[in-house]
Amino acid sequence: MAVGPAWWLGLLFLVSVWGFSSPASLLRRLREHIQQFQESPGLGLSLSPEAVALPKERWLEQPLDPFNASDGRSFLQRYWVNDQYWASQNGPVFLHLGGEGSLGPGSVMRGHPAALAPAWGALVIGLEHRFYGLSIPPGGLDMAQLRFLSSRHALADVVSARLAFSHLFNVSSSSPWVCFGGSYAGSLAAWARLKFPHLIFASVASSAPVRAVLDFSEYNEVGAGAGAGAEKPQEPSLLTPPFRQQVVSRSLRSTAIGGSRECLAATSAAFAEVERRLRAGGAARAALRVELGACGSLDAVEDHAELLGALQALVGGAVQYDGQAGAPLSVRRLCGLLLKAGGNCSRPEPYHGLRRAAQVSTSARRPEERAPWGSCATCAVGHVTCEVPRCPFSQLPALPSHLELCEQVFGLSTSSVAQAVAQTNSYYGGQTPGATQVLFVNGDTDPWHVLSVTGNLGPSESTILIPSGSHCLDMAPEKPSDSPSLHQGRQVRKKKFL
Repeated sequence: MAVGPAWWLGLLFLVSVWGFSSPASLLRRLREHIQQFQESPGLGLSLSPEAVALPKERWLEQPLDPFNASDGRSFLQRYWVNDQYWASQNGPVFLHLGGEGSLGPGSVMRGHPAALAPAWGALVIGLEHRFYGLSIPPGGLDMAQLRFLSSRHALADVVSARLAFSHLFNVSSSSPWVCFGGSYAGSLAAWARLKFPHLIFASVASSAPVRAVLDFSEYNEVGAGAGAGAEKPQEPSLLTPPFRQQVVSRSLRSTAIGGSRECLAATSAAFAEVERRLRAGGAARAALRVELGACGSLDAVEDHAELLGALQALVGGAVQYDGQAGAPLSVRRLCGLLLKAGGNCSRPEPYHGLRRAAQVSTSARRPEERAPWGSCATCAVGHVTCEVPRCPFSQLPALPSHLELCEQVFGLSTSSVAQAVAQTNSYYGGQTPGATQVLFVNGDTDPWHVLSVTGNLGPSESTILIPSGSHCLDMAPEKPSDSPSLHQGRQVRKKKFL
C-alpha cells in the first residue's frame, strides 16, 4: 500500500530521533518527571502572589486527518490559557507547543513564555501534542491510527489552532504570534515559522534537534579532540553521523559539572562488568537480574541489549538533564557514586556505583513512572548507539537488530526508513532550515545539541549556546542557583530576539 508524504516525512522524524524503545522511554519519562516537578505548587507555580489559581484545561476540536477533506473524523486537543498579562487584543500571543509527552498548566504559568509575558503584555497559550497526554483521538494508539501521528500533522494542528484562537479570543490581525518549544517541540516551533511565515511571526526553539538521523552515535561517543593525535573526522553519511562532538563522554570528563577522566573510566569499567556477568551466565547473571531489578531472565541476547540500553539511558539522562530541578542524578552525583569505592577501575566497584545510580533514579520517580530494567522491549529506530571504538559503553543494543524488530512490527524496511529520514531532512532543511526570525537556544552539555543549529546562519536566524547548559535548561523556571552562563543566556535571549 502506498504511503503518502504526510505520513512518512513526519512520523519518521518522530521515531528516528526518539522512538519507543526502553532506553528512549526512560529518557521520556525522566523528562516528564522533571517537567511535572518544576510545575509543582511546591516550587511556586504562580508567577506572582496574586496569581494563585491554575488555569483550567480547555479543549479544541481538530480534524484527525487535516490533509483529507472527505475525512470527517476529529479529536479533542487540550490547551491552557494565561491571559493575566495580556494588555490588549493587539498584544502578542505566545504559543507554547507541546511535544512527545503530556502538557500541563505550567506550560503557560512557568518557563520563558510566561516569564516574558509581563514585559510584552502577551497572551500565553499552551497546546498539547496530538496522541499525547489526554489529546488522544478516538481509537487510541491502534496501529491504523498512528499514521496520523507525524510532525506534519502536528504543524497542521498549530495552524488550525492559531486560526481558531484568533477568533475565540478576538486577537487582532496585527498581533504577532510567537511559537515556543523545547526538544522535538522546539523543532516544531522552528518549522512552524519555516512553513507558515504568514501566520507565525517568530519562534524560539530550545534544544531543537532539527536534523533527523537513523543512528545517533554522536550522543555517546568520546569524539575526536583537537591537537596532536586527534583522529581525522570521517565523512558524513546517512547512517553514520560525523564525529564532530564529544557530548556524553565529554560531559563525563568535564570538571565544570563534576566530571573527570576517572569518572569516564569508571563508567566504562561498570559497563564492562555488566557485560562480563551477562556472558558468564549462571549465578552471575541471576545475581545481576536481582541487583538491577530486570523484569526477565536475561537469557536472550535481546534481553542483554535492552538492559545495557536502559543503563546507557540512565547515564545519558544524568548528562542530558544535568543540574535541573527534579532530575534524580546529576553528572556530579553520578560520578560520586561511580568513584565512591576508590575509583580502581580494575575492580568491580564502579559496577556497584552504577547499580546504586539505577536505584536512585528509579526511587526518585513516582510508582507509576517506575519501570524495571531490560527485557521489556518495544520497537523503534533512531537508537542512541555505541558501535564506534571511542564509545565508553556497551556496543549493545546494535542498530541492525532494532531495525529488524521494527520491520517485523511495523513493516518498515531499513531502506525505506533511511529514505524517509533523508526526505525529512530535505523537507525541513535539516540544520540549515532557512527560516527567518528563529532563535535556536542550546546547551553544550546537552547531547541533542549536535542535531540542532548552533552557529548563526544569518541575521534573522540567531543562536545562543549556553556553556555547561543541559537539555531545555533555558525553559526551566529561573532560580537563584542558576549559573552565570544560564542567566546570561536568558538575558541575551530577551535582548537578541524579543
